[in-house]
This record gives sequence, structure tokens and C-alpha cells, in this order.
Amino acid sequence: MSGETILVVDDEVDLVDLIKFNLERSRYRVLTAHDGDAALQVARRDRPDLIILDLMLPALSGQDVAVALKRHPETQAIPIIMLTARTEESDIVVGLQLGADDYVTKPFSMKVLLARVAAVLRRRQEAADSSADLLRAGPITIDRGRHVVRVDGKVVSMTRTEFKLLDVLVSARSHVMSRDQLVDRALGPGVAVTDRTIDVHVTSLRRKLGSQRELVETVRGVGYRFADVWARGEGDD
Repeated sequence: MSGETILVVDDEVDLVDLIKFNLERSRYRVLTAHDGDAALQVARRDRPDLIILDLMLPALSGQDVAVALKRHPETQAIPIIMLTARTEESDIVVGLQLGADDYVTKPFSMKVLLARVAAVLRRRQEAADSSADLLRAGPITIDRGRHVVRVDGKVVSMTRTEFKLLDVLVSARSHVMSRDQLVDRALGPGVAVTDRTIDVHVTSLRRKLGSQRELVETVRGVGYRFADVWARGEGDD
């Protein structure tokens, strides 16, 4: 992988320059900081794809930086590789408990560090790709990749049409969908059905949603919509 932005944080200027040189050779964009306060400022401003973080920093320690990053909604998802001379098992455990994705001890092989960087970024991308197949709305989760719907954490069996109908309604994010639109998107364009067909599918879908059936709302004379769980902060952003 290449092209991602990496923030390197260490008070050893020569080491930062060496890491920066090797990362840039691998076509990464590199930002640098030499103390904890600067690291937080850069991370919040530029939102790097990965942070290589030394633990022993002046002013604000690497552990404090990690805690601050994980507490802030805008930076908590940024993966962290901790780079440090501390080699005790207890130090490694603490680092991982603070949210580090990997831990590299000094002295280290540059090839190993680059391999760790690539691995962490690859896992991050795989997680992003996986989450793109997941659609959440309140107590309902739609797993498009596995064709599975969960309601209140329990798997609910649905037909292909019911699954697609729910997907379309949730994806519309509380916007009203006419029956014609639902026919085109859930059943496919050109399918000859009546409005009553969609009503029957909606009735079946509601029955399978059980206690959450009221999330599929009827808009008289127009069609259907999914309840605005997003306004309540219950759905995917």
C-alpha cells in the first residue's frame, strides 16, 4: 500500500528523519512531531492514516498522547504503532491496552517497521471495506456481504425481496420512498407488479422485524420510509 499519510512522533530528530526517509521511499506521505503536544496538534489537524508513536516523549508522554487520541472522536480510529526502547512485557501490555495496534521495540529493523506499517494499514482498509457492507439503523443491522439481518442482536431470516426492501428503506435515511421507487430498487426495473405487491412485502417485513416493526412507517398516499433514527444518533453516520 502507498499514498497514506503517516505521523512519526519521536524526540530523536535523527531517528525521525531516518524513518521519514524510508517511509517516503515507500511512497507514504510523512508528517513529524518531536513532542507529545505537537503530536496531538498535528493528529487533530491532519488526521493521519497511521501514527508511529514513541512512548518516552518530553512534556506529554506517548501514553498520554495515546489516551488523548483514543478519547477524541475525530482521532480515536487512527491506528497507532508504538515505537519505544521499553522492552518489558508489562510495558507492551500497557501499550496495547491503551489502544496501540502494534508495538515495535528499539533497536529495530527498518524492514520490519515498514512491514508492520503495511500490515496495520492493510487491516485498517480491510476493516473499512467490511464496514461498508454493514448498515446500522437503531436496533437493526444489515450485513450485505453475508445477506444477514439482525434485530436487537438476533438474526432474522428474510427472503431476498424482504432483505432488499429493508436495505432500500434504511439506505434512504428516513426519506419517503414511493411504491414505484421501491418496486424498481427492491424488485428490479421493468418488473410488472401492483402497488399491493409492495404492501404485502412491507407487511411481511414488519412482521419479521417484530418489536421494531414501527420503524417502517407508512406515509399515506405516497409510500413508506424508515423512521429517523439518525436524528436520535442511533444510526450510521
